[in-house]
Amino acid sequence: MDREERAERRTRRRFARRQWARRWVSLRYVLALLVVVALIGTSIWLVFFSATLQVKRVEVVGNQLLSDGRIRERAAVPLGEQLALVDLGRADARVASLAEVKSVDVVRTWPDGVRITVVERTAVAVVELAGTLRGLDADGVVFREYKNAPQGMPRVQAGGSAGTDALKEAATVVSALPEDLASRVDHVEVETVDQITLVMRDKRQVLWGSAEESELKAEVVDKLLAAQKAPYYDVSVPGNPTYAATAP
Repeated sequence: MDREERAERRTRRRFARRQWARRWVSLRYVLALLVVVALIGTSIWLVFFSATLQVKRVEVVGNQLLSDGRIRERAAVPLGEQLALVDLGRADARVASLAEVKSVDVVRTWPDGVRITVVERTAVAVVELAGTLRGLDADGVVFREYKNAPQGMPRVQAGGSAGTDALKEAATVVSALPEDLASRVDHVEVETVDQITLVMRDKRQVLWGSAEESELKAEVVDKLLAAQKAPYYDVSVPGNPTYAATAP
């Protein structure tokens, strides 16, 4: 074989290698595309059709007043439904409608669960409504029932004209009371949003007015009760408190 033939063969081999390299690059793109399509198809099947990602459990955390069963019943998350298709917003709204619930968060826990995290309301006072003792939280929401008022918890007595706004105002007042002062309060009488009166355990009465400046009023009351012995006090204007021997 002469030199020219050997050179021609080398040229043909180099050309064949370049051709195969170009074909392999194109083939790699095709194979990569097929892999991506297969992965997408598998993912769609797993998420929307496979029993692997169906709801099998509903976990409830953070609750004490409400039972797990009641929360699950209200949430109405369907077992066996594809987890990706569960309407978390509707489940959240249904649980949030329970009076005992202050806030709720409903999330998916892959691969097959839903977690409902509940923050329940905390009573700051009790109020008697229609002959039943109910808990009143700091937002003025009436939620739970009591057979007997918890020891040390202030009671709110609502007058005939006291509406929702007045109860909320009373709850704000009670929440602002320092622990020492709150322990000396027998009950809180509420007529309107600006006619709130503290009745102490020793029968002394304090006209509080509205919830405005409650922290300042609490400081003034604490000093006034210690400094002056009288049956009636008025701190509705905390910058000008008064006391009297008879009710105004």
